[in-house]
Amino acid sequence: MAHDNTPADTAVDLDEILARIRDIPDFPRPGILFKDITPLLADHAALAGTVTGLAAPFRDAGVDRVVGLEARGFIFGAPVALTLGAGFVPARKAGKLPAAVIEQPYDLEYGTATVEVHADAITAGSRVLIVDDVLATGGTGRAAVDLVRKAGGTVVGFSVLMELTALRGRERLSDVEPHALLSV
Repeated sequence: MAHDNTPADTAVDLDEILARIRDIPDFPRPGILFKDITPLLADHAALAGTVTGLAAPFRDAGVDRVVGLEARGFIFGAPVALTLGAGFVPARKAGKLPAAVIEQPYDLEYGTATVEVHADAITAGSRVLIVDDVLATGGTGRAAVDLVRKAGGTVVGFSVLMELTALRGRERLSDVEPHALLSV
């Protein structure tokens, strides 16, 4: 397992973070190896290190908003926003937000899905960091980048806890440099 370079001043112990992620075979269906982050979330030091590591490359990027992707991106996105002195915007599945929305459909293996943000959550010219737990095939990430741009924002980065490199999701984000704390 490879680790991305993280600035030395962040005090992030990537081995400790990785040790707190467990594999659950055949969840949610046969053939899927699920990366369970709940042990990481229960460990204060690992959680704090994760938030620090996700935010570190963007400390000087002038981030105005952090978009967290449903649902595990919410867990990391909100504290990253606090760390960067930015607002937090939840990007949700269709039909979950109560006010007017901007939406972006995207393709799944079998069908389509839609991600939404409130129409007033990202103002024109906002500098936006997108945060999620995992970069897998890149479909949700691509939709989030397109959604931020549709809202008038500028994507300054895409930060994830873990990139599943075999699924090649980075290729769908060729116009945004993803930052992953861990590559597996």
